[in-house]
Amino acid sequence: MPLPYYVSPEQMMQDKAEYARKGIAKGRSIIGLEYAGGILIVAENPSASLNKVSELYDRIAFAGAGKYSEFERLRKEGIRYADMKGYAYGREDVTAKSLANAYSQVIGNIFSMEIKPLEVEILVLEVGEGDAGNELYRIAFDGSIADEQGYTSIGGQAEELKLFLKDKFTQGLGLEAALQLAARSLEATASQKVKAANLEVAALERARPGRKFRRVGQAELRSVLEKGSDGAD
Repeated sequence: MPLPYYVSPEQMMQDKAEYARKGIAKGRSIIGLEYAGGILIVAENPSASLNKVSELYDRIAFAGAGKYSEFERLRKEGIRYADMKGYAYGREDVTAKSLANAYSQVIGNIFSMEIKPLEVEILVLEVGEGDAGNELYRIAFDGSIADEQGYTSIGGQAEELKLFLKDKFTQGLGLEAALQLAARSLEATASQKVKAANLEVAALERARPGRKFRRVGQAELRSVLEKGSDGAD
C-alpha cells in the first residue's frame, strides 16, 4: 500500500511563495513616487480599457500588479471598506494605514489558509494634508506590509526599479521632473523606449480642492515625455 504523499508546512509555504512570485513577475511594473505637490503613480499598461491605478477615497489611491482579476477584486473591496468606514465614523477616519492593514489581513489569510495564493502586489498611497507627510504602503502576496519613503515599486521589475531610483530620486521634484524620472526608470529596466500610449499615469495632488486623485491625460503625458527626451538629447 503506497504511503500518502506528505509535504511539510514549511515546504508548502515556500511553494506558495514561489508560485505567487512567478505570477507577479509576469506583470508589468508600477512606480509610486513622491513629488513636491503630492504623489505620482506611473504604471506600464498598454490596455485602454483596464485600469491598474484608481482612486480609493478622498486622499487615497490604489495600484495593483500581477493577476488583474485578483487585484481588481481587492480594489473593489477596498472601496466598499472605505465607504462603510467613512459613513459609520467620519471621512477623516479613512486612512491609507487602515486600508493597508485591512488588505494585509485579507491577503495574508488567503496565503495561509488557501491552496492557491493571490498572484498580486498592491500599493496604497495617501497624500498628506497641509504639512503632513505622505504615506506609501506596499502589500506583498503574503500580506506583509512595507512602509516606503520617497518612492516604491511593484510588479515584474520592482527590485530593479528600486535600485535605479535609489541613485536618481531626490525630494522636492516637480510633477514633470518626477514623471520624466519614472519614465527613465522604466526604460532603464526594460532596455527600450517607453511610449506614452503604454503608460497609465495618475497623481494625488495636495493642493487640489476636494478629492485629490487626478488622471494625467495622454496629451499632457506626451508633452512631458517629449520635453524629457529633448532634454536628454
